[in-house]
Amino acid sequence: MNIQIAVLCDAATDSGGKLNILGTFDTINAAHMPATHPQCSIALRMVFSKIEEGPHKVKLNFVDEDGKLVMPAIDMPVEVAVPEDANFISRNFVVNIQQLKFPQPGLYSIELAMDGRHEGSVPLLVRHTKPKGE
Repeated sequence: MNIQIAVLCDAATDSGGKLNILGTFDTINAAHMPATHPQCSIALRMVFSKIEEGPHKVKLNFVDEDGKLVMPAIDMPVEVAVPEDANFISRNFVVNIQQLKFPQPGLYSIELAMDGRHEGSVPLLVRHTKPKGE
């Protein structure tokens, strides 16, 4: 398995196997804490080879710097079946998140695992910025 894309973005869609991504980011500037980010998406594109055929479980954990979950874990089952005339198959995953709450500034991350094995992470820095005039 190869992770081709793992990003936090404003929006994403899967259209006929094409992963469409809008506005990737790694920092949120919040004028007030705790902060709520109104809407975002996690976009993943993974490539599997024939040897990986069968059922798998992709798991996402959105955590703070202490490893504490900031939202419930997301489990995504995937059945890998590579066509006879191909050597690999790609799968797109889009997770839309509404009203994501950050209790304090700091480093957060999206931890990606497959079948219980950590495969990667996407960092997110949440900064507390004072509004102009304060």
